[in-house]
Amino acid sequence: MLSGSLAQASPPHPESFNCDEPSGILCAEQRENPGGSEYYVGHDEPSLLFYSNEPGAGFNNVYRIRLPKDPALLPKQDGSGGTWNFQLRPAFWFGMAMCDDQGNPNPGGSPGRPNIPCVVDSDSNIFDSPAPAAPDYIGNHPGTAFMEMQFYPPGWLFALFGAGTATQWTAALNIDSFQSNDNTGQNNNAACAAITHNEYVNFAFIQTDGVPFPAGSPSPLGPPVSTNANTLLMNPGDELIVTLADTDQGLKVTVQDLTTGQTGFMVASGANGFASVKWDPTGTDCKFATHNLAHDFHPAYATSSEHTRVPGAAHTYNIAFSDEIGHFEYCSSVTAEFGACTSLTGNDKKPGLDDAQCVDPGFLAAFGLIPLGGCIDTDADFDGVTYQKNTWPGSFKDPVQDALLHSEPVMFSSPLFTDPEGHTANFSRVAFESDMPRIEFGTIPPCQRHLSNPADKNPGQGCVNPPQGAAFYPFYSTRLDDNGCRWQLGGPFIPGTLDDFGGSSAAEFGPILANFYPAPNGQPQYILENFHRTLPFNPCPTFAGKDE
Repeated sequence: MLSGSLAQASPPHPESFNCDEPSGILCAEQRENPGGSEYYVGHDEPSLLFYSNEPGAGFNNVYRIRLPKDPALLPKQDGSGGTWNFQLRPAFWFGMAMCDDQGNPNPGGSPGRPNIPCVVDSDSNIFDSPAPAAPDYIGNHPGTAFMEMQFYPPGWLFALFGAGTATQWTAALNIDSFQSNDNTGQNNNAACAAITHNEYVNFAFIQTDGVPFPAGSPSPLGPPVSTNANTLLMNPGDELIVTLADTDQGLKVTVQDLTTGQTGFMVASGANGFASVKWDPTGTDCKFATHNLAHDFHPAYATSSEHTRVPGAAHTYNIAFSDEIGHFEYCSSVTAEFGACTSLTGNDKKPGLDDAQCVDPGFLAAFGLIPLGGCIDTDADFDGVTYQKNTWPGSFKDPVQDALLHSEPVMFSSPLFTDPEGHTANFSRVAFESDMPRIEFGTIPPCQRHLSNPADKNPGQGCVNPPQGAAFYPFYSTRLDDNGCRWQLGGPFIPGTLDDFGGSSAAEFGPILANFYPAPNGQPQYILENFHRTLPFNPCPTFAGKDE
């Protein structure tokens, strides 16, 4: 039923990394629909944020993670079989704010607001005042990007695009830059926007030799990279140590597989092909020779406090773990491969904008993959696999039944960091955050997110947790095992659960939060983007073990 890796006959990457399209599932969540798009673009990202006011927390982190196994029972087209990881998520990731002087919110400067260069690993980059006349007004913020160290489950989604295999996990260093000037309302020139759109992506697989070449380039202006013989492949159930640490050449990500003994790494350096796109809003071209600016991407902050954020993003975070959910719905027939779905199966009872980017079972069978037809567009009406009561680990009280039908939960530690004195330290507090208000675009009624905007007469109306249409929304809990305290995501009955923080998404993710952003009128705009709850302590500290 399953093959190893796919041949070169696989379809190409979906529109490369066009974050303005529904297929841009690897992109960080923007604060608004890009380019005034009429369709929904976005990602459901239930997240854990890690806070510490100590220097070092913002630019070096170490995690331990166990890659979840899939159940023995295969999925079925009618939804009655097992639920595999690729049906729950296309990826999960560890995050960190990065410097990019060509990025949002003030590239090139604006009247009365010169562009302030980003100082690497420094809290001098904290500009988070809503007062336009204040020196630290958010509109003066140095340019930033957001790094996502992403892990991709086995299955047909990434195997189809040559970005993974049908049986093993892959991982990639992914850096997303939002390229717009919020103080003027400008975007980059049309030629660049046609290539990179309003959010450009540097992308490189984690390699055993640390080299992203010879095929492709991490640069947003280069051809997409692909897997090769040196790509780090990991098995379900493997225990990993993931290290994110700044170096003179840029952020270095190291993935040590404790189970197989293999190690892979990647440095986000200009020498490795990472690049910024030149901010040139009045230009007429976007040539590689003139607009590809080789760039060493370094972390933006020394600490990871409530004041460290990426102004172009929907979320408020810096150091974080996030799952990316809501990207699979069953589909048995299509207008064309990667087109619209013409059948409604499983829990999907109505057609909608989310029934796109679909393939049928026969197409998948031809590639030796599980012949399970489905759609990978964002689930805008919250009726897909992710949002059902019986799909996540911990859905059933009976652990035998649960293991038969559901994957294992992803299990990971809180990060550790090294302070300037060389001491290993824990983060002092955590927060739960979900961007549900940002993505409740197609619900009835839709979420009215904008404060002080006549178009949204009742801000907060329609912004609910869980979203309209969702029968269930996963939440984080903790466990104790041989490796100490670890986090997990799923339902209320995961064996060994220690603390479930209220036992529901509504209790865990807390009240709605209004984020403020720069705006062309000289005043900040307030937008309801997230549900957010901060704990004044870290309920799951990590202690260095023998493997760390």
